[in-house]
Amino acid sequence: MREIAIDTETTGLSAKEGDRIIELGCIEIIDKKITDKSFHAYINPQRELSIASTEISGLTNDFLQQFGTFDTIADDFLEFIADSRLVIHNSEFDIGFLNYEMVLTGKPEIENFVIDTIAIAKQKFPGSSLSLDSLCRKFSIDTTKRIKHGALIDAELLAEVYIQMSVSVTQKNIFSCSKKIEANQAAIFEYGEKTPIPSRDFAIPASETMEHLQFLQKLHNPIWNLVDENNQNVISSERD
Repeated sequence: MREIAIDTETTGLSAKEGDRIIELGCIEIIDKKITDKSFHAYINPQRELSIASTEISGLTNDFLQQFGTFDTIADDFLEFIADSRLVIHNSEFDIGFLNYEMVLTGKPEIENFVIDTIAIAKQKFPGSSLSLDSLCRKFSIDTTKRIKHGALIDAELLAEVYIQMSVSVTQKNIFSCSKKIEANQAAIFEYGEKTPIPSRDFAIPASETMEHLQFLQKLHNPIWNLVDENNQNVISSERD
């Protein structure tokens, strides 16, 4: 399954008021794994950037003057995304800007299936902050390489967050999330060589069962709630 994580930087917050895309970043995901393929472009918006946009992205009017307008990269962008599913954080914003640029370029609007990671995050973390920064912190994703908001690096962070939220959780996956993969794999092998503990042959007291259930009810989003008995992800929006 091919999916594309997309992020944009813009001159302002409203395409309806004539704001334009100034940077576009895309990261390829295949079978929930980030590949080495990406698409990135700076774009001359032919209008002034807002002060807020410059502060957020670090991009300036003078810097963007050396690049082409959106129509010069539109075909390459459409070829890169093809008919893949698009993964976007707050898709209404980015798709709104992309379709505005498509109309100005004389091309049809994007009709790819879109997965909005905010919708997934709302199900997994109700009541929590849903910003990309907050989700990176929840999954211990390193953001130190990001000094300013950039479309390509934000698309890469988004891809990592999406994979963490969407992949089925198994014990093997938990070990492989560690940065010290080789050490953990050795630990798994060592554990597998040990003599298993025999099953107990006596009934569990009702009081112990009740205490266990009461303890489970106090936990916040335990990992076994993320999969069903067939080890399949329970978030329906991620199966499409």
